[in-house]
Amino acid sequence: MKEIVDRFLLSEIRAELDDGKAIIILGTRQVGKSTLVKNLPELETRKVLQWNGDDQGIRTLLDSISLAELSELIGNHDLLIIDEAQRFNNIGLIIKQIVDNISTCSIIVTGSSSFELKNDINEPLTGRKWEHILYPLSWSEMVKHHGLLKELSLLEQRLIYGYYPEIVSTNNKKEKKLNLLADSYMFKDILNIEKLLKSDKLVKLLQAIALQIGNLVSYHELAQITGLSSATVEKYIQILESCFIVFRIQCFRRNIRTELNKSRKIYFYDNGIRNSVINNFNIIELRNDVGALWENFLMSERKKYLSYNNIRANTFFWRTKDQSEIDYIEESQGNIHAYEFKYNSDKSRFNTHFIKTYSPVTTQVIHKSNFHQWLK
Repeated sequence: MKEIVDRFLLSEIRAELDDGKAIIILGTRQVGKSTLVKNLPELETRKVLQWNGDDQGIRTLLDSISLAELSELIGNHDLLIIDEAQRFNNIGLIIKQIVDNISTCSIIVTGSSSFELKNDINEPLTGRKWEHILYPLSWSEMVKHHGLLKELSLLEQRLIYGYYPEIVSTNNKKEKKLNLLADSYMFKDILNIEKLLKSDKLVKLLQAIALQIGNLVSYHELAQITGLSSATVEKYIQILESCFIVFRIQCFRRNIRTELNKSRKIYFYDNGIRNSVINNFNIIELRNDVGALWENFLMSERKKYLSYNNIRANTFFWRTKDQSEIDYIEESQGNIHAYEFKYNSDKSRFNTHFIKTYSPVTTQVIHKSNFHQWLK
């Protein structure tokens, strides 16, 4: 039986329902977008019309629909839900027509591939939309769901299997379900974008990225591993990022002479997907990549935390040409916060040159015993 977890976005979406703008919810397949919408209490009191992009009939109907026909189709419904919106042609223009001309109907739109959906909605819906990203379940959402002690007891499991709702809610076949999720859903969406055909090389690219968590990533090196050009590697990574599979952070740089330029690290949004890509679900005691798992977990959870709490911050790592480094930096409101990630230890020496040069207001080691305070 699946657990129903309250998502932090729910209250924000409810507050936006009647302000005359379309609500756009982006995220990968199976992350819980449809479940989130179904849990809106307002569904019980509204006349709801639902369109699904997987339905060829409704896609054909909307291909060349006029405003009059659109108004007739919506009728007296006061909430329109459009699922898998990236599958509709000209969906941005259709939503624009509704927002501009049918003020009695609120709109919620979900899409699994932001690369396609954003390209189709950004220009037509300028000033007409609220946009949200729904991530896999977060540490904080699960703590709220069943308590801190319970979630702490599941930490090692989360590091291995991640936070996709179906994986969290099942006690068996986690590995099989994660592999199915990656192969049947995410790869399918990614390969459909721009008709990518080299699936084997895409898998190699993801595997290479997965094995370099916490390290500097070179497009040239990835090109050599995959047999792709550096330009194609960068393009594929941009697509993976747009589909919420991975995300990049850049190097913090003020000193041109000593600090690295144009360097980046790449992380997965979910540890379970990362481990599925390299087919490694071994328990923590049998792994040699615990540091990478810990760093990826903290980076992805912090990204969720900043997003759900509407905190604007520039995020970086720091490394110099002589290999001095700091795992993670946040810069917000003119203040710099520096963090080191250690799974078992609370000890780390922060670079004195960095401290003297940038005067961070925070220097903290994030480890097993205090990370929950950083993410609450």
